Amino acid sequence: MAVEVRKKIDESVEGMIRRFTKRVQQSGVVWRAKKGRFFIAPKSRIQSRKDAKRRREMASKREYLRKIGKLDETEERGGNRRRR
Repeated sequence: MAVEVRKKIDESVEGMIRRFTKRVQQSGVVWRAKKGRFFIAPKSRIQSRKDAKRRREMASKREYLRKIGKLDETEERGGNRRRR
């Protein structure tokens, strides 16, 4: 939806800009742009299943490493996190 404003006779540029701004606000263009800014498309069913499979595999790998003693309890989660 485009908002169009034509300059009236004897109208200042400031007045025209004010009228344009008011029309843009009333049309909801800015609201729709802000609303869609952080939209994340839902994952497809196949992608969700792939992600779940990967999480299960990583969990079983972590559990195996923990059982054989290669992974400490403290290193189990967040190995890449910065320590304070």
